[in-house]
Amino acid sequence: MTIQRVASKWAKTKILLKNKGLASYVPATRQYSLEALGDMLGTHTLVYIKPDRGTYGIGVVSVEQLHSQNADAETPTTSYKLRYEQKTEIFTSLESLDKTLSALFQGKEYLIQQGIHLLRHKDRPFDLRVLTQKSPSGQWVSTGIIGRVAAKNKIITNHHSGGVVHHYKPLMLEHMTAQEAENIRKELNTLGVNAAGQLQKSYPNLKEIGLDVAIDERWNIWILEVNTKPALFPFKKFFKDPSIYKQVKKYANAYGRDLSSKKKAKKTG
Repeated sequence: MTIQRVASKWAKTKILLKNKGLASYVPATRQYSLEALGDMLGTHTLVYIKPDRGTYGIGVVSVEQLHSQNADAETPTTSYKLRYEQKTEIFTSLESLDKTLSALFQGKEYLIQQGIHLLRHKDRPFDLRVLTQKSPSGQWVSTGIIGRVAAKNKIITNHHSGGVVHHYKPLMLEHMTAQEAENIRKELNTLGVNAAGQLQKSYPNLKEIGLDVAIDERWNIWILEVNTKPALFPFKKFFKDPSIYKQVKKYANAYGRDLSSKKKAKKTG
């Protein structure tokens, strides 16, 4: 049974934007260019730039526009703070920043996205992964939500960059009441189902998605990215309730994703 995978973030973003109900959850996103960089920073101050095709958060950088007032100058001085991996660089012009970014990009296509100021846990940003799967009866179901907390001095939360998985509820209870957290959980579950349904219109063999979601300081929900081959192991390793992973595995096996250890051994051997 074929499970459809879609590599291009830009292709998936354009499909989500066709749905008015989903478009409001999608941060402003453009294909990277010097002009787009200037426009986006002028509007949003903070942006994230990511490869159109890529996984594990590799290649993601952030740029923040800064203003400082010099006592001898009549107008504020503008500078640009670039962060990637664990490095920080300051640029005094968009052109010099673009030159450095172009060297980092190595000719690959990149997207530039409105930066979201994430909620934080112990002064480290976190986002959420919503797993949505096709049930054996053919219905989309959101089967789990996990939190991902960034490693120290990292701008992304991905496990491969040192991010740590956390339970949804304790993370959210640092910022809101239990009822408010439950309301957001319900909205996230619905969002996963709606996003999967919208993408399936263009990709009929889609069977699973991992929705990477940010919650900002005003509790607005933002779709950062959609992964069509989401990692399932965090739901096995992290949740104490075995019924959660049991359902995840049941659905995955039903649509043809083999999670057996023997299968993995053959692939890596």
